[in-house]
Amino acid sequence: MLVPKTILISGASSGLGQALALAYANKNTVLFLAGRDRLRLSATASACEKLGAKVYTDCFDITDAKLAENWVLTCHDKQAFDLVIANAGISGGNYGQMENTKQSYQIISTNVLGVMYTVIPAISVMQHSSGGQIAIIGSLAGLKGFPGAPAYCASKASIKVWADSLRPTLKKDNIFLSLVCPGFIKTSMTDQNKFPMPLMMSAERAAKIIKNGLEKKKPWIIFPKTIYVIIQMLNMLPIAISDHLLARLPKKQGLE
Repeated sequence: MLVPKTILISGASSGLGQALALAYANKNTVLFLAGRDRLRLSATASACEKLGAKVYTDCFDITDAKLAENWVLTCHDKQAFDLVIANAGISGGNYGQMENTKQSYQIISTNVLGVMYTVIPAISVMQHSSGGQIAIIGSLAGLKGFPGAPAYCASKASIKVWADSLRPTLKKDNIFLSLVCPGFIKTSMTDQNKFPMPLMMSAERAAKIIKNGLEKKKPWIIFPKTIYVIIQMLNMLPIAISDHLLARLPKKQGLE
């Protein structure tokens, strides 16, 4: 069982990232937290410090490759990290219409490039040390294309395949990579959805599931299992039938 002492988390200012930071915070841990909202990131840091953790924060745009790389390398210079959680991400839908290029770019750049800009330098430093663990936060939406959020689904599918491609190669360097694919989690992102979200769970519960899965070095951490099974069944249906069913799903609103 892996029990990390030094953890780096992107997208830690709110939602799942904040819940993960709090789940790992104790007197024996050092947390490196990044986010875009300085006030909310500071609040996360203060809450973690109250639990005994030593916390360092950095506020920047994760889609800036140089800033992301500098953050990872600077953190590692301060103290070598055991676990990197690439969590930063955004969501958005299309109201059932064609998704515009601006929103598509925002989602893809954050959810795909932001993850890569975090993970690639982390792999580099881990390869030159004693290894470590990496968690990439994907989504069940990356296992099937849903018409309400095409760019979001595409972004999560991309990092799912990227993570699966990296995992076998990294093992030889004693780097364990886990792909996390959650369903609906109650956060500020899902608060914007105006449709039923089955089996939604709190960010705190999701963080606990993820933490337990990472401690067991699970290559895939997928939940809830019920929705995963439904998606797998949809993938086995003839395309004409699955398209007909998916076209009836509620429409998700776009980015503000």
